[in-house]
Amino acid sequence: MKIAFVKQKYSEFGGAERYLAALIEHFAGSNHEIHLFASEWKINKKESDDAPRRMVLHKVPIIRGLSFLEVLSFALNARRMLKREEFDIVHSFERTLYQDIYRASDGCHREWLIQRQKIDPWYKFFLHKINPLHRSILWIEKKIFREGKARKIIAISKRGKDEIVKHYDTPSKKIKVVYNAIDTNRFDLPDRDKIRNEVRHFLGISQDIRVLLFVGSGFMRKGLSFAIRALARLDSEVRLMVIGHDRMNPYRVLAKKEGVEKRVIFLGPLADVERYYCASDLFIFPTIYEPFGNVCLEAMAAGIPLVTSRICGGSELLDEGINGYIIDNPTDPVEIADKIKMGLMLERKTICDYNRQMLPAYSWKRYLEEMSILYEDLYQEKMLSYARKKKV
Repeated sequence: MKIAFVKQKYSEFGGAERYLAALIEHFAGSNHEIHLFASEWKINKKESDDAPRRMVLHKVPIIRGLSFLEVLSFALNARRMLKREEFDIVHSFERTLYQDIYRASDGCHREWLIQRQKIDPWYKFFLHKINPLHRSILWIEKKIFREGKARKIIAISKRGKDEIVKHYDTPSKKIKVVYNAIDTNRFDLPDRDKIRNEVRHFLGISQDIRVLLFVGSGFMRKGLSFAIRALARLDSEVRLMVIGHDRMNPYRVLAKKEGVEKRVIFLGPLADVERYYCASDLFIFPTIYEPFGNVCLEAMAAGIPLVTSRICGGSELLDEGINGYIIDNPTDPVEIADKIKMGLMLERKTICDYNRQMLPAYSWKRYLEEMSILYEDLYQEKMLSYARKKKV
């Protein structure tokens, strides 16, 4: 097959990029012809050397400066360039105007605007309605979900699928739920106790201290402020490690205001995050909106209890009382604190045994097999459609 992938900015880092890189490697290795349409890409030296053999790169021009113009110009120019050639499958990881498959990794933007009213000042509700970026995204989203600018939509959780159906009346059969994948070997480390001791010694935390872990960039959406407020309602010996990229000063100020500034450890973005899962006793993720959240799978693979919001797609994999708890109101520090207390009471061995049994269903092998079947089915469907048109 001749396959085109679409991603505005492609690099070897990032959530959606990992899935795209895995698909490129899988299908290129199966002797399919691979094309990548992007406005910019960063690939390592080896991947760059292999690029002419593995895939054809197409530079999509965009208008830089204003974010809404970048979104619109990429969508329009990608459509123009894709239409120049015939592809068996066009798979987009961006909201664009020409694709066979759209992976809704960012969820439903209309739903996100609704959810963020919980944390935004009241006047932002009106500003969002006239903001050209939001209007542009909603226009493209409507084209995809309601006006059929994709043959198939991949939702990464059942909740994500329900949101698309609710807001855009998209036929349910057009949306396929494909949960994200996890490399369990990276997080289920054999020398867990040794690593736990090393990390805690490095941070100056004794072994009897209970440690919570928060991982994620974009602290506002992912609920860090509510995690800090919940920490203030827990035992004074409990610590919170924060890993991720964002402005830290507002959260340092909040921690000081809540009287927990010495109990919150800001570590910034880290490449060896798996070691810090090992050193933790519970993963806390009170996100305001999250289509899935790979960090949920990471916490499960590491064998620590997970406490996350119901609106987080990853919560669909939780079995409450066995491997974690679900927060109904992610803006309520009291509820978050109560769920953390319950999570800390769960038995670690039970969590590890349970998660090791359920996580193989979310392996990369399963994900690539599922995508291969989807591609083949869609390709056969397109061929049948072309044959019918020729007869007419």
